[in-house]
Amino acid sequence: MRWFYKCPECGAEYDIKPERYLCDACAAKQQVDQPLAGVLECAWEGRYDGGPDDIPLPVAKEYLPPLPVGNTPLWEPIRLRQESGFPRLFLKDDTCEPTGSFKDRASYLVAGFAREHGITEIALASTGNAASSMSGVGAAAGLKITVFLPRKAPVAKRVQVLQYGADLKEVDGTYDVAFDQSLAYSKATGVLSRNTAYNPLTIEGKKTVSFEMVRDLAHAREHEARRAGHLAELAKKDYIAPDHVFVPVGDGVIIAGVYKGFEDLVRLGRIQKMPTIWACQAEGSSAIARALASGSFGKPIPSDTIADSISVDVPRNGAYALAKLKKYGGKAVVVTDAEILDAQKELAAQAGLFAEPSSSAAWAGFQKAKSSLRPDETIVVMLTGSGLKDIGGAMKGLGL
Repeated sequence: MRWFYKCPECGAEYDIKPERYLCDACAAKQQVDQPLAGVLECAWEGRYDGGPDDIPLPVAKEYLPPLPVGNTPLWEPIRLRQESGFPRLFLKDDTCEPTGSFKDRASYLVAGFAREHGITEIALASTGNAASSMSGVGAAAGLKITVFLPRKAPVAKRVQVLQYGADLKEVDGTYDVAFDQSLAYSKATGVLSRNTAYNPLTIEGKKTVSFEMVRDLAHAREHEARRAGHLAELAKKDYIAPDHVFVPVGDGVIIAGVYKGFEDLVRLGRIQKMPTIWACQAEGSSAIARALASGSFGKPIPSDTIADSISVDVPRNGAYALAKLKKYGGKAVVVTDAEILDAQKELAAQAGLFAEPSSSAAWAGFQKAKSSLRPDETIVVMLTGSGLKDIGGAMKGLGL
């Protein structure tokens, strides 16, 4: 099979090279204070010869870092199922990734790409999780990591960056300022940029979660059938697509990766339908939800939310994510900080899963939307970061 970059907007194709990030023609149309124009996606053609559970990726396996990224648990939260009335409810738990964040999936692929091409340094901007993720994965891969991080980022995430040995450059300003500074640095030095959306591999790395969902849902069905003694069900070997997936959304790269994974699964014939994907956003940072309602992105509104990991003024991957939501009938749900903190406490107290505020926004989104769902549907709520990364938020929720 042949891998290449493709522009979903104009159809232009490019070789996958370290110096290639955006589509030339579409990036030239970039407007001030708007999401990135010209975002590319990884594409492939030809025959895929991988096994039934393998995931097609554009980086050879031997270059991927020696780190156990992915294959995270798909929980069956019994108490939450009983209280919510949804017996087919699952939690996809990426809080147990090596650095405690879903962002490891993207960092893993970017690090492998760097090793494959003899690159020794990677730079990026982050609100915290991508920074600690790339720093940890980079440490395992033997790469130098340069991080541009807002000073207001949670202390735990800054400590992670420093413990992993990365070069931390603190920024007086928002994530958007850090993003611009990191791009200026990578352009001036020639190092590889891992900035989300800007580097297409960040989307591609995150698609792996969709493959794991359908695999593990099939395993869950098998276990249920075995317990019930349903031999006919045991004979089934097909994969199962969830009916709904709730995703915490900030800059739009995670939800883009989720869509990309399900698109590949449909193309490979492993599933027959695209799930309904829900973009769960904090009320104080809801640009993508507003754009889905209005049809386009308007003037940026300064973000203000306790969920720092999904707090952005201009969602860099907003245009790409919005296009996917529109194409596949995705939905958006906006939740308040109070609802996020209540959801965080409920996840911990009822399921034993301590997730940070950004992840808890997905659970809050499900709680807000569940009256429109059927109880017999299969629901997956994605939890993307450990609560230990931001205990300040949890302390506010507890009144401490």
